[in-house]
Amino acid sequence: MTTVKKWLTQTRQRLHRSLKYRLNRPLPPASSHVFRGPVVVVGSAPLIYKPEGWDADFSVMTINGSQSAIRGWGIDVPDISFMMFNQVEGTSANAVEVRRVLSGQRTRSLYVLLWRKNKRQRLVDGLKAFGYSYDDLTIIDRYERMSLFEEITGRKNTEVRTEDKCSNGLNAVLFALYHGAPQVIITGINPNSTGHSYNQTGLARAHVQMDKTIIEQLLAEGRPLYTADPQVSCDLNIPLWTGRPKA
Repeated sequence: MTTVKKWLTQTRQRLHRSLKYRLNRPLPPASSHVFRGPVVVVGSAPLIYKPEGWDADFSVMTINGSQSAIRGWGIDVPDISFMMFNQVEGTSANAVEVRRVLSGQRTRSLYVLLWRKNKRQRLVDGLKAFGYSYDDLTIIDRYERMSLFEEITGRKNTEVRTEDKCSNGLNAVLFALYHGAPQVIITGINPNSTGHSYNQTGLARAHVQMDKTIIEQLLAEGRPLYTADPQVSCDLNIPLWTGRPKA
């Protein structure tokens, strides 16, 4: 595709999505879970740390196959899991590994991003095929994700280019903040890293610059964002979680 043709295609996509977004006025995805204390968003970067001061008030959100990393913490069932649509039926090395590590596991609330809502039964069947279960299942479409992004960042984002999008981990952070999490602690979320905790494929990360941009904005606004990972704290200037802030 030539540069001009690509630009025209992207411009049409932006106009179409902007119009549909304004007409539909979507709300961010809802949550039935109440965040009573810190929310730990667990990504799949190779290094993952359990936050200090863990107790029953903590909530856990996992992304794709990162659920396998928290078993060592004594947690088998996350409160919330975000899964990208292509992990359910995809044939890439990463999708196959995600299904392998999640086989026979379960979560309380499962959110699948960008699956077609009129194909829900196919999603149910696909999850059943690798033995992954849940208490409740929600599909997040693109426009709901755009709404969540705008609600927290104030930015409009039509998600036309890969570099315009946040990672699933950052979308989970935005979700937790939107639903009133008093603190959000990330671990295993490092835009500078490659590879995943649950496989050795060494894949590079997409969405690196947008993740960094949104992290910088959240910190500048004084949002309660922390990391349990010392290197991430050093690299991105995110406060290192050392236990609950004193009242």
